[in-house]
Amino acid sequence: MTLISAIPSSPMQRSSGEASVRLRRDGSRIQLVGLRQQGSAKAILPRVSAVPEVVFLNTSGGLTGGDRLSYAVALEEGVQAVATTQTAERAYRSVSGAARVDVGIEVGAGGWIDWLPQETILFDASSLDRRTQISLGPDAGCLALEAVVLGRHAMGETVRSIAFRDRREFRRAGKILHLEPLALNHAALDAGQAVLGGARCFASLVMIAPGVADALAPLRQVLSEPGVSAAASAFDGRLVLRVMATDGWPLRRQIARALSVLRRGAVLPRVWQFQENGR
Repeated sequence: MTLISAIPSSPMQRSSGEASVRLRRDGSRIQLVGLRQQGSAKAILPRVSAVPEVVFLNTSGGLTGGDRLSYAVALEEGVQAVATTQTAERAYRSVSGAARVDVGIEVGAGGWIDWLPQETILFDASSLDRRTQISLGPDAGCLALEAVVLGRHAMGETVRSIAFRDRREFRRAGKILHLEPLALNHAALDAGQAVLGGARCFASLVMIAPGVADALAPLRQVLSEPGVSAAASAFDGRLVLRVMATDGWPLRRQIARALSVLRRGAVLPRVWQFQENGR
């Protein structure tokens, strides 16, 4: 036994963070009535418009095996808000299991949430488990986005092996309205046209509201960004948009154009640092 091998190894440091926000309507005002921040997770509420905006951030700079991150938003009756992330979340190479991200959103009766996180970047050999649960009260609705980028094209990065498990649940009164499970691994990356067809970026956008099908035709009219393949459908109070692209920039532009239609021209959250409405 050498001197070096005799030195006991210590566990690698892991990050853990939890941030939650609760908003309540008081007449014509929306008040912050609950804020919890712990570890690497933070929440800020910039005053940018009449609609409250919640911005989550992970101060650890990214995720790797064993990390834990939790974001939560609770909107009480009649509250409308936008929630997003300060920047893209990054999942780095993992040597010890998966990172875990949990997002919990509750929307009270007659409320509305735009959950518009910036993209998740998956690096080679990353492992990430993510679960998003959105619970809607009576007459409440939501617009929810998830976007994923496989490595940074501009940096010449190639993703050959990943373990990405993502599950999004939309419920009302405990009943599932819409379910989106996703599992992506090295076999899926090698499956060619059967899965991503050469795309290195993809996104899914779900909107739940009465009469949401009325937005389908205007949405389809803007699904024309070069370098992007996109399709949308609407059924049973749900509108779903799928987008695939060869690079993150056209993906983001297409998302911005789609959001402009679905949000009736409302500008993107300021932290996106992007031309308003994709123009």
